Amino acid sequence: MSNTFKDAEQHCDSSGACGAIIQILTPKEKDLGGFSVRRLLPTIQQKMVGPWIFFDHMGPAHFPAGEGINVRPHPHIGIATVTYLFDGEILHRDSLGHLQPIKPGDINLMISGRGIVHSERERYDVTAKAHTLHGLQLWLALPVPDEECEPAFHHYPADTIPALQVEGVAVRVMMGTAYGVTAPVKTFADTLYVEAELQPGQRLTLPMADERALYIAQGQVSAKDSVLPEHSMAIFSPHEGIEIEAKEPSRIAIIGGENIGPRFIEWNFVSSRKERIEQAKEDWRNQQFPIVPGDETEFIPLPE
Repeated sequence: MSNTFKDAEQHCDSSGACGAIIQILTPKEKDLGGFSVRRLLPTIQQKMVGPWIFFDHMGPAHFPAGEGINVRPHPHIGIATVTYLFDGEILHRDSLGHLQPIKPGDINLMISGRGIVHSERERYDVTAKAHTLHGLQLWLALPVPDEECEPAFHHYPADTIPALQVEGVAVRVMMGTAYGVTAPVKTFADTLYVEAELQPGQRLTLPMADERALYIAQGQVSAKDSVLPEHSMAIFSPHEGIEIEAKEPSRIAIIGGENIGPRFIEWNFVSSRKERIEQAKEDWRNQQFPIVPGDETEFIPLPE
C-alpha cells in the first residue's frame, strides 16, 4: 500500500463508519490539439490509485463539420488503456490489425504489454457534421509478471457491461467486482472501475478497495463534511461505510484496486524499470515498433 493510503488519518463516526478523504485533486488542463483534456493522474501528490496510473477526462469537445480528433499512431508499453465514452465516437486502429469504432457505453481495452502502436481518429460519417466528443481515458499499469506480455485488444459493447440499481442509483460496474456483480472486462490485478449517475439527494455507499478514488465528471457530491466539486477527484481511505450524497444531478467514476508497486512513466511508456523506458524511446526513434495497418504514413515523433 502506498504511503498516501497507509498514513491516512482515520475519521470514524459513532456508528464506526470511517470516511477519511486523504486529499482532493484538481485537474490540469492539457491541450491535445483542437481539444483539451482534464488530467487527474498522475500528479506530484498522487502517482497512482491501485493499478490506475493515468486518468484523463476529455471534453465535452464540440467540433464543427469537417473537424474532429485526429491522434496519429503512437506507441505504448507496460499498460492496458481503457477508453470509455459518454458521447461521440472514436475510431481505434492498432498494430495488431484491429479497426474498431468506440461508442458510448462500450469498454475498449488495449493491452500494450511489450509494445503496441495505435491511432485514434474519427470516421468520415462522424466528422461530416457537427458533433461532440466526451469521455474518459485511463491507463492500468500491468503487474510486473505481465509488463512484457503479448499485446492484445478486447472490445466490450455497452450491453455486456453490468447495469443495476443500487440504493435507487443507476450504476454500471465496468471492471472488477462491486455491489455483488462482476464485469466481464479482463483484469490483471484487483481492479475497480464503476460509473454511477445520481439525482439530487440520492446517496451511494462506495464499494471497497485497497485504494480508491472518486471522480466527479459532472455535478457535485458531498462525503462526510466535504463538498466535492465538479471535475475534482477525492482520494479515500480504505474503510467501509463511506457514503456520498449528490447535491445536484451528478455523474461519477469510482476507480481503485490493489497497489502493484511504483512505476516509471515517460510520455506513453510505463514500466517498473527505468532502463526499459529508455529502450522503448530508442526503439520508437528508430521506428522499430510495428506499424498500424491502414494508418502507416503518419506517426507522433518522440518528444525531445
